[in-house]
Amino acid sequence: MNEELQARLERVEAMLVMLVERQTIKDFYEIEEFAKLVSKSCFTCREWCRHGRIRADKKLSGRGAYTRWVVPHAELLRYQKEGLLPIQRPV
Repeated sequence: MNEELQARLERVEAMLVMLVERQTIKDFYEIEEFAKLVSKSCFTCREWCRHGRIRADKKLSGRGAYTRWVVPHAELLRYQKEGLLPIQRPV
């Protein structure tokens, strides 16, 4: 009985850790995290950034002069409510 209870407690703890990680709010999301949250591919999300369909910033990646896209939490919330920004046509 004690072993069964211990196993159940370990499963509950694992589920709690997973829920806490899933609900963690960050200031910025790397493009891989953003893609996972919105159920899209990383390539698609990078293209949205490049074309201005979502508001994102370029930050240094820690790998020399290379930068990476990051999406602010406020933009994640905006995307979830309103969707993509309109396509911006060159003037």
